[in-house]
Amino acid sequence: MDDKLENINPKLFKKTAARPISEIDLDDSIEDIIDSREIFDLIRGLNDPEHPLTLEELHVVEEDNVEVSDVEGIVRVKFTPTIPHCSMATLIGLSIRVKLLRSLPPRFKISVEISPGTHATEHAINKQLADKERVAAALENANLLEVVNQCLANNG
Repeated sequence: MDDKLENINPKLFKKTAARPISEIDLDDSIEDIIDSREIFDLIRGLNDPEHPLTLEELHVVEEDNVEVSDVEGIVRVKFTPTIPHCSMATLIGLSIRVKLLRSLPPRFKISVEISPGTHATEHAINKQLADKERVAAALENANLLEVVNQCLANNG
């Protein structure tokens, strides 16, 4: 990775409290629906590519920016880069997308986008992240896949 950090002193935020577990959650006879909190819990601990911090700690991902329709099989995640010219935004979006692709049943259509107005090239990056062929091609690059896997190595 490059020795020069783009955002030398990022603002840190408190982590969301753990989701309380109820008796219903432990009952295997009840089918659980996938909700926004479950998706948030999957991505909140992803590592930032530049800092030894999670995407949640940097407020790159927030539960309020996750939409899920279990019935329709749709998951939408909007993320916010820490700075408007962040060169890591595509990598962060790719890491979120890969985590969800690896974690969710294939019936889900996954959309990962930059929050509107938070990045200088959000439209171009959103177009890349929405293109299945470009995502697949990116993951065939061994170096890029290694960096994505480092982001997915959950330490949070």
